[in-house]
Amino acid sequence: MPGSPFDLWKEEESCAEYLTRQGVSRRQFLSLCGRVAAVLGCGGLVAGGRTEALAKEIADRLAVAKRPVVVWLQLQECTGCLESAIRSGDRTIESLILSMVSLEYNELLMAPSGEQANAVLNKAIEQPHLLVVNGSIPLRDNGVYCVIGGETAESLLRRAAKNAAAVLAVGACAHYGSIQAAHPNPTGAVGVADIIKDRPVVNLPGCPPIGEVITATLLYYLVYGHTPPVDHDGRPLFAYSQRIHDKCPRRAHYDAGQFVASFDDDNARKGYCLYKMGCKGPATFAPCPVIGWNQGTGFPIRAGHPCLGCTERLFFDRMTPFYKRIPDLDVPGVSVELTANRIGAAAAGASLAGVAVHSAATVLRKRQSRKEEPESLPLAALGEGDTPGQDNDTTKE
Repeated sequence: MPGSPFDLWKEEESCAEYLTRQGVSRRQFLSLCGRVAAVLGCGGLVAGGRTEALAKEIADRLAVAKRPVVVWLQLQECTGCLESAIRSGDRTIESLILSMVSLEYNELLMAPSGEQANAVLNKAIEQPHLLVVNGSIPLRDNGVYCVIGGETAESLLRRAAKNAAAVLAVGACAHYGSIQAAHPNPTGAVGVADIIKDRPVVNLPGCPPIGEVITATLLYYLVYGHTPPVDHDGRPLFAYSQRIHDKCPRRAHYDAGQFVASFDDDNARKGYCLYKMGCKGPATFAPCPVIGWNQGTGFPIRAGHPCLGCTERLFFDRMTPFYKRIPDLDVPGVSVELTANRIGAAAAGASLAGVAVHSAATVLRKRQSRKEEPESLPLAALGEGDTPGQDNDTTKE
């Protein structure tokens, strides 16, 4: 790809030979594989102790892999998804991964333009390739709202996908249409999977997705020769199998019923839960708390901003208003009839109930161990220093 910091990967070379020629050490290569293994295992799909084995498997497979051809289309979108992929915190890792594919066409990164760019695209899509798509596809009024080189986005997508082994729909726009598809959807915007039906389509939603998720998916294809396992909405399980709520650093405050009521109150300063401020974390499947942005240093909730649910289909319609809690929002595993206060109160009640049960069990155990004591044990008969609900027995069960 023109402008790449790396020399071109010769067609006969393996990945290991190419990286060696670029001066990448074995240590750096294994570090890269370890990072990728950590991302692929972030969804809890890799059992404890398996990450190291996965890193070794990736290294072994990647060393002999051949460079795939990638065509990257920019349709009706804002370029944010590509920016996310090429401007992550660790640009060395991202550059390495992007250099491992033959990025034949991307109008934002390539030097040619006009007829020269079209000629590059036409040549690239005639050979087997992996197709990456940013942006939605407008269908209303014969697609006039997004025309590239005199060709509508729909026509270009269909033509580019004809010889594609698989299609990666990167970003909320490519996923379902995003803000362009929000009511009343004036351009008739749809996602890639609404157009392409005869090829595997992997959705990487987000506005934008985390850069490491994009590149890890590309590398997965490079390593295994096929796309990763996906959920019901075509999202890779390694990244989208868990809710933000499940790994949220503010989860303990949610369980304790401690909520921010306004962005400048004392609870906000204490880092309490943002659920009442409209946080959609309980209904959003995304890897933000685990992978994070800017080399894992943070994500919106950690910065004090509620999750908007941008990895979920129709989030601009379903998740709005963004800064108000939506009582009837579908929250898997949690009754949507419960308000935040009742959830907190229920958690507190369960905690108190647990203390009561433990207290009762302690008293019963002491009764059984003191055969000589009456069945009705008065408080005065408790051992010195004993209190109801406190187990002073130092023996281990």
